[in-house]
Amino acid sequence: MIGVLPSQQLETMIEAGQICAEPAIIPEQIQPASVDLRLGAKAWRVRASFLAGHGRTVADRLADFEMHQIDLTGGYVLEKGCVYVVELMESLDLPQGIQAVANAKSSTGRLDLLTRTITDGGEEFDRIQPGYSGPLYAEICPRSFSVLVRPGMRLNQIRFRQGQAVLSDETLTALHADTPLVDGDAVISEGLGFSVDLKPEQGDLVGYRAKPHTGVIDLDLIGHYDPAEYWEEIRTTSGQIILDPGAFYILVSREAVHIPPQYAAEMAPYLAMVGEFRVHYAGFFDPGFGHAAAGGAGSRGVLEVRCHEAPFALEHGQVVGRLVYEKMAQVPKQLYGAGIASNYQGQGLKLSKHFKVDAR
Repeated sequence: MIGVLPSQQLETMIEAGQICAEPAIIPEQIQPASVDLRLGAKAWRVRASFLAGHGRTVADRLADFEMHQIDLTGGYVLEKGCVYVVELMESLDLPQGIQAVANAKSSTGRLDLLTRTITDGGEEFDRIQPGYSGPLYAEICPRSFSVLVRPGMRLNQIRFRQGQAVLSDETLTALHADTPLVDGDAVISEGLGFSVDLKPEQGDLVGYRAKPHTGVIDLDLIGHYDPAEYWEEIRTTSGQIILDPGAFYILVSREAVHIPPQYAAEMAPYLAMVGEFRVHYAGFFDPGFGHAAAGGAGSRGVLEVRCHEAPFALEHGQVVGRLVYEKMAQVPKQLYGAGIASNYQGQGLKLSKHFKVDAR
């Protein structure tokens, strides 16, 4: 079967030892089209981000870049602006026909916590070639907030696919005509384009900007922190905001997105020519995201935006990214938002799950 592998096939891979873990994978890690990866106890503070490179192991490169080794067992603060490598509890023994791609989980991206997967012999972040057999590591760089982590925390996730299943623009156009993928006109070019919402239907709150000097965030604490201590509210009535160089923003898409059960999607950056900013992305959208039968009527995509060298005026409706749709090998047994813990189904503008919803 060609396509992204659903939860039931992931369970089969786990039973076959193609996805391994110590301790064993727990049911909560298995998502509709991915597996959550857990931090192990062993970590390293390194002086620079790196890839292992062809023919070399991560352990080899750690000998070159390690500053000191860390035991996460009792909890450890990863400091803003530093780079860490953490051994993951999971490892892989992939057959030749299956490749994998990893990405940060939604809450990880919303904290501006740059988390990428690296492997032995890896020449790209987050991309794992068919037939790979070996350990997995997370490279973590907190960009806006220092965070307290412990073994077992799940910051990133991995998706497996067999063959090439990306939908062409022609197929995507036909799918949208049959099953609307956004609430409005679809901009389709190498995926489904989405734009930024700077004219909300109610009020003038359009986003949040991370404050530069804040306390530590314990990633185990849900609904705990007052947003005002970590974020500045961004308000406008003009449909325009000016992004500050180096600042990190949480914004929201104008479109409500729908991922039908037989498809998955990945958020990708738009053309670099659109401006002096980049939409960071915790990029996996599961089957059932925004799907009515799974508790959603279309869900907005939260945009994690960082401005680069020059201030940039962002306008309402400006296209800032695209969703690349892929066919599932099978419809998952469990859809996003239907009977599983899905923090962002039916979402609008929303911070990560660590912050109180009603605090202002």
